[in-house]
Amino acid sequence: MAGEKEIRSKIASVKNMQKITSAMEKVAASKIRKAQLQMEASRPYAQRIRRVVGHLTQANPDYKHPYLMQREIDRVGFIIISTDRGLCGGLNANMFKTAIGAIAEWQEKGIKVDLSLVGAKAVQFFKRMGGNVLGTASHLGDEPSVNELIGAIRVMLDSYEEGAIDRLYVIHNEFVSAMSQKPIIVPLLPCTVELEEGELQEHWDYLYEPDAAELLDDVLTRYIESQVYRGAVENFACEMAAKMVAMKSATDNAGEIIDGLQLEYNKARQAAITQEISEIVGGAAAVSG
Repeated sequence: MAGEKEIRSKIASVKNMQKITSAMEKVAASKIRKAQLQMEASRPYAQRIRRVVGHLTQANPDYKHPYLMQREIDRVGFIIISTDRGLCGGLNANMFKTAIGAIAEWQEKGIKVDLSLVGAKAVQFFKRMGGNVLGTASHLGDEPSVNELIGAIRVMLDSYEEGAIDRLYVIHNEFVSAMSQKPIIVPLLPCTVELEEGELQEHWDYLYEPDAAELLDDVLTRYIESQVYRGAVENFACEMAAKMVAMKSATDNAGEIIDGLQLEYNKARQAAITQEISEIVGGAAAVSG
């Protein structure tokens, strides 16, 4: 059995760790609300531009933008969004498992795959796993911005426009609730937005100013950027929720360890006291004898 001093040292160490995990849990809980507000703020723009793109895909204008055209698949691209930091349970692991499954599915068909990685954990993971990485972006902080994502998005759009890739997807975690997050794969290109009946208009004729090519190029690019940005914001909310749950679990486990060590300390202390009493009784008996 370990000595009293050693057990006290362990208890103090675990208590210090418990304070840290408890503080991290509270910080994550406070940031979830902020992340939810960011998601809500991004929705009106994303929904509106999605509706415009949906109308444009059904309008059949004279100019057919490359982003709207289906073509034979030879290579696909994935924008994979992860966290920059760890300590968030299996959030990244589950998302990477989904990504690897999707990549393997295409590769089994003889289709090549290009990657653009957002988040330090994705960069580290695929650096070990391998893959044709075209672009990266990391350290987005608590408030991801489109400007920080432009590089990772642009490299994939350029590849699509040049015909190097024929499909583009974004993979990120979807925020279901504070207790539930799941990885999803969202198709980006070619744009095939399906609108609900209430979102459809009777007429699809558009007047373009300055011209269809320039207008469509800008609108569709903004649409792709909004989808990736929304994925980054949602992934951050998932990170905070997963971290809150993970840190609460760590705090609770630390409490159980402390209880176990305290019991062990009490037993060690009791054994020491019993031994001391026995030595005193034995000494007294020897003296009296």
